Amino acid sequence: MPKVGMEPIRRQQLIDATRACIGEDGFAATTVQSIAKRAGVSTGIIAHYFGSKLGLLEATMRELLQQLKLDLIGRLPANPTPEQRIDAIIETNFSKTQTDPLSAKTWLAFWSSAMHEPTFARLQRINEKRLHSNLRYCFKQLNHPAPNQAAGTLAALIDGLWLRGALSPDGIQAERCIALCRHQTELLIAVARNHNTKPETA
Repeated sequence: MPKVGMEPIRRQQLIDATRACIGEDGFAATTVQSIAKRAGVSTGIIAHYFGSKLGLLEATMRELLQQLKLDLIGRLPANPTPEQRIDAIIETNFSKTQTDPLSAKTWLAFWSSAMHEPTFARLQRINEKRLHSNLRYCFKQLNHPAPNQAAGTLAALIDGLWLRGALSPDGIQAERCIALCRHQTELLIAVARNHNTKPETA
């Protein structure tokens, strides 16, 4: 009789093995066989839990997205102000779980594959929309005159700094990236404050 909780443990084991294979061998060289070997299981186990290599890769990407979401939730204080929420979003995107070499390589592999694989492209769009909508919500709370544009500006900076760092031999310099994003946030919030204090014309 199988032990209670064995299935989620085995699924997580295979997802972890997938991330390790992608990080060390690259996306193209990662196969069902290499994942199974690293996890110490038969290839039939992967077919049982995920159906195929694509199913396992999709589950791995969903795991990264869920980890990002939970990390943000864990950083938010009770009843956060818009400023606190924006800062938590910035910190989350440059947290250790998102910037360590293994995670960075896995993210890069998925994003590059999204150009050719509809499943990954759909998940990428979900991630982009989530970041943009979270930031837009904050700027709307601040009564920014152009919340959509402000959200797009900060989201582009976050993604751009992350990507440039991930492609750099030195890796992502999280503290510097956070500082740059906070500086941009201050400028955007200043626009909102100026807009809110501007006297109305008759």
